[in-house]
Amino acid sequence: MLLSPHQREKLDPNNDQAFYSFPRFVTHVDEGFIDQLTNLYRQRLQPKTRILDLMSSWVSHLPDDLEFDHVEGHGMNQEELAKNSRLDSYFVQNLNENPQLPLEDDDFDAVLITVSVQYLQYPEAIFSEIHRILKPGGIVIVSFSNRMFYQKAISVWRDGTDAMRIQLVKNYFKSVSGFSQPEVIMNVCNVPSFLQLLGMMSADPFYAVMATKLRLNQIEFSLG
Repeated sequence: MLLSPHQREKLDPNNDQAFYSFPRFVTHVDEGFIDQLTNLYRQRLQPKTRILDLMSSWVSHLPDDLEFDHVEGHGMNQEELAKNSRLDSYFVQNLNENPQLPLEDDDFDAVLITVSVQYLQYPEAIFSEIHRILKPGGIVIVSFSNRMFYQKAISVWRDGTDAMRIQLVKNYFKSVSGFSQPEVIMNVCNVPSFLQLLGMMSADPFYAVMATKLRLNQIEFSLG
């Protein structure tokens, strides 16, 4: 198994639906993180494609200068999703109870998970579903920082260092046959401890782990 039962545990074992029942119209990372993420999307996403924004909320951080054929949203709060102007449609689903996505095979060019991967209790099932609905050659971008709803993050994420969390997401990709070797982008800007004591906090670290769905000829080449 990718994770042990203990590693999947949350401090708050109550149903996630109750926790997300009221909207939170805030951003959970700072502007520097958001700017880096939007620039990454600008570099890696293609216009006129189909995007799945998985575990989304009221904002998707997609570049304003890129138009897509369709942006599908998923989340846990309908009010947040309804406020997200970049979504063409959306659905609400608790992935920890039902990991099967109500989407067609080979239908999306990109899947995005923004500062939410730490809440997945069965990530191998979700990443298998992501692979299923992604077109060959399609990209997955998983971004995160060191912030979280501590009581809702799984144990292995809470207890790990940032380096361990990067490796964990890489392992999520590797648990599914048919993804490329994961690529990591990171930007950590630390402020010396004495400046933090003066109230100057460091910027949110930026991490992104990415992979693509291998095309048939790439799978055959890797097997050969």
